[in-house]
Amino acid sequence: MSTPEAPEKTRSLTTLRQVLPYVRPYWRLVLGWLLFLMISSTATLTLPYAVRQMIDHGFSAADAATIDRYFLGLLGVAVVLAVGSSMRFFYISLLGESVVADLRRAVYAHLLRLDAAFFERSRSGELLSRLTADAELIQTVVGSGASVALRSVVTLLGAGTLLVLTSPKLAGLAALVIPMAILPIVLFGRRLRGLSRESQERLGDASAQAAESLGAIQTLQANTRERAERTRFDGAIARSLATARRRIGTRSLLTLSVILLVFGAVTAVLWVGAKDVIANVMTAGMLSQFVLYAVTAAGSVGALTEVWGDVQRAAGAMERISDVLATEPAIADLESAVQLTAPLSGRLRFDGISFHYPSRPDHPALVDFSLDIAAGETIALVGPSGAGKSTVFQLLLRFHEAQSGAISLDGHPIQALALQTLRNNIALVPQDNIIFAANAMENIRIGRSEASDAEVIDAARAAEAHAFIERQPEGYATDLGERGVKLSGGQQQRIAIARAMLRNAPILLLDEATSALDAQSEAVIQKALEQVMQGRTTLVIAHRLATVQKANRIVVMDNGRIVAIGTHEQLVAEGGLYADLARLQFVA
Repeated sequence: MSTPEAPEKTRSLTTLRQVLPYVRPYWRLVLGWLLFLMISSTATLTLPYAVRQMIDHGFSAADAATIDRYFLGLLGVAVVLAVGSSMRFFYISLLGESVVADLRRAVYAHLLRLDAAFFERSRSGELLSRLTADAELIQTVVGSGASVALRSVVTLLGAGTLLVLTSPKLAGLAALVIPMAILPIVLFGRRLRGLSRESQERLGDASAQAAESLGAIQTLQANTRERAERTRFDGAIARSLATARRRIGTRSLLTLSVILLVFGAVTAVLWVGAKDVIANVMTAGMLSQFVLYAVTAAGSVGALTEVWGDVQRAAGAMERISDVLATEPAIADLESAVQLTAPLSGRLRFDGISFHYPSRPDHPALVDFSLDIAAGETIALVGPSGAGKSTVFQLLLRFHEAQSGAISLDGHPIQALALQTLRNNIALVPQDNIIFAANAMENIRIGRSEASDAEVIDAARAAEAHAFIERQPEGYATDLGERGVKLSGGQQQRIAIARAMLRNAPILLLDEATSALDAQSEAVIQKALEQVMQGRTTLVIAHRLATVQKANRIVVMDNGRIVAIGTHEQLVAEGGLYADLARLQFVA
């Protein structure tokens, strides 16, 4: 599995400190939580004392009024406990939801900044797992685990102090045996943390596989791969379950050890206390008070054990999230990058560009590629698949950086321009049309977010998309479905063309922009494209040579190199690769 590169992992609970910056903005919620935590904890510690008073004084009194007074006092403590606990839950739960919402926003925003090479080596399902499942574990700890842990610590310290005040002798015995419960936490903690991270990684593998398969469901069904994919997913789930089984088993052993040791120690101490009651060394009320405080302390230790397991899982989850946040984009704005607001003319120069994709370091995608393009000129890039045509677009948009050579726009090296400035001056119609699960209006508006509805409709008309959009049940408000499943391939392509037209940039990149259209639609779109290409620098990639004959120049590429440049007539007359391609297509 491909995972983001990250610095050496600390694999310790200090990773959770990275959550603190997301907590600080909500300090009012923290204060409210702490206030009601102290109120509910105080009420919890008051209950055993109230029970003692009721047993030692209420039952021994002859009049019913005295009994009523002690029971009303006990009820009052219960009311305070209920109100304090409910408000504590409200504040800490809202804090957890708010913190994780901000954390998800931060991770998503960071992912949007990362370069294409990062996504080539990472699986989208794995990244989504970090946004969802891992963040959910953080929410569990912040939204409930932290509250339970602090409440348990406060209650444990308070109960321990009151145990000493109630009976120093019994408290001393408890102090000798109860600390043994800490030993299993130390022994199992490191292993549990490692298993928690591994469990999340295996779940991420399964999520990534499911996302990949569901995204290509028609391909799988067309090739009758359902059974094979089910078997593959079953294997991923089985590996995730096996890791979860080891984690659950380790946590179960931890819980068993702690509870057995704690309550075994408490039972032994209470046995001594019962002997003291028989010997009239202490009253029944005092023993009852001690019992309740001991049970409270033991319950706090048990709760800490449960929370410890959640904390271990959250630490593993935060490590995975930190891996993403620690990954810096390989392509980013330089400190000296220029942010231009005025549109550029579109003059381009490629000077000695050589490039290898990170995933294919031994295979050159471009070799010594040099080309001057005047503003408003139309250049067609042709050649066999793998010749390097799309790579020219990738480098111009700075999705990747060339290993050598330079690209300039209007005389500015593209690295000297802010990415936003560079890309604002380029409109792209990609080979693979991406349609989002939104309505037609918003899908076209992706080209220019601030465009008005009228501008969107004008772009759709120019791209010959208006007619079929209007025929949709809700017109431009019709949801197009995930990946545009409600549209045909040609309709999807016209949406993409409308998006590029709306962008109104001085440079237009057309990567097989009419490949999914029938002959009649292609002719209409070509006419529309000719209009939008006027006055714009246009680079066209096309395998169908009929679509590039009107270009000012045709650049013939093979194995990453330019092998010929000229007009259609010149290249046919010269012979060579272009003439061979033309003969194959036009004769056919």
